[in-house]
Amino acid sequence: MQIDIVTIFPEMLEGPLKGSIIGRAREKGIIKINLHNLRDYAYNKHRSVDDYPYGGGPGMVMKPEPFFCVLEKLDYLHSNNPILLMTPQGEVFNQKLAQEFATFEKMAILCGHYEGIDERVRKIVTHEISIGDYVLTGGEIPALAVVDAVSRLLPGVLGDDQSAREDSFQDGLLEHPHFTRPREYKGMKVPDILLSGNHAEIARWRKKEKFKRTLERRPELLKKLSLNEEDKQLLLQAEKELKKGD
Repeated sequence: MQIDIVTIFPEMLEGPLKGSIIGRAREKGIIKINLHNLRDYAYNKHRSVDDYPYGGGPGMVMKPEPFFCVLEKLDYLHSNNPILLMTPQGEVFNQKLAQEFATFEKMAILCGHYEGIDERVRKIVTHEISIGDYVLTGGEIPALAVVDAVSRLLPGVLGDDQSAREDSFQDGLLEHPHFTRPREYKGMKVPDILLSGNHAEIARWRKKEKFKRTLERRPELLKKLSLNEEDKQLLLQAEKELKKGD
């Protein structure tokens, strides 16, 4: 997959994109991430990408020409590939969107700044994306969140592809608890079921714990699910255990 990030501060992204899982995926050639300095597409004497807003008001507005120019050069304007604008006005990013974006061969991410962008840029954007109901100084940090979430869904990025399939929100639920050695620590023991070797029962326990954790922390997520009979039984068991304080 190829991801093209358009920004006026590429140095904010260079470090994080070289490290950890994303860095290794880039080295393996699983994902290609290109940083494009918007100022390189500002064809004026001072390479300025912003100007005063029509109608007056505080701050500066990002000009439309550089965005159109970079997306034209990268061949996005006449393709079906996503063009994301990171903005607090956008749709809140979630796992479903990450899964959708991971199916494309490439996508572009536009990072805004100042008071915002010229409204005409929105005409060429396919998705306006927010990472929450708060305002940041620019789109770079949200862009990193999107890149990380999408990248880990690509085959070969994680050491075990099963890890991504069991993440929170993949099936609409929060993830189950995890344990490792030692078996007992400060009086707290690993649940016996995880030591049983019975993989079918372990799977049932984990699914039940997913229901329990979701009930505790994000009960609204359950309203969106279509449950089979086994799921309904596990949900009922989770509710009983929560009432008992287990």
